[in-house]
Amino acid sequence: MLAVGDTAPDFTVNTHDGKPLTLSSLRDHKVLLWFYPKADTPGCTIEGRGFCDQQSAFEKAGIVVLGVSFDGIDANAAFAKKFGFQYPLLCDTERKIGIAYGACADSTAGYASRISYLIDEHGKIAQVYPKVSPADHPAQVLADAAKL
Repeated sequence: MLAVGDTAPDFTVNTHDGKPLTLSSLRDHKVLLWFYPKADTPGCTIEGRGFCDQQSAFEKAGIVVLGVSFDGIDANAAFAKKFGFQYPLLCDTERKIGIAYGACADSTAGYASRISYLIDEHGKIAQVYPKVSPADHPAQVLADAAKL
């Protein structure tokens, strides 16, 4: 895993709506990069809905929420639509982001580990979450961001 103070590896990947997103395009914003194992599974749904329920608090804190899984566009689009997610789900089908951030060991991984990173406005890792409780994670991130 990356450590606090490391430069967040840049990437370009398709979102669930099929549009490319580049991390460096979000400079001047904090970014929460949360990895989840599989779209529309119980833990991922709880965590994703928690971010959705707190969306206005994340916006007020200047945090862009990005979910990342190895699911394709169709699965992530259905997941986002089903639960009304207002933030992008990234489709890391080649596992490049997962490998760069330590969410998996190699390109054969079936699922991403449930980890997260809070990245500051300058592209540096501000907080590392190596173990995540799906129900508590959104509130934890907001509390940590308030200390930055």
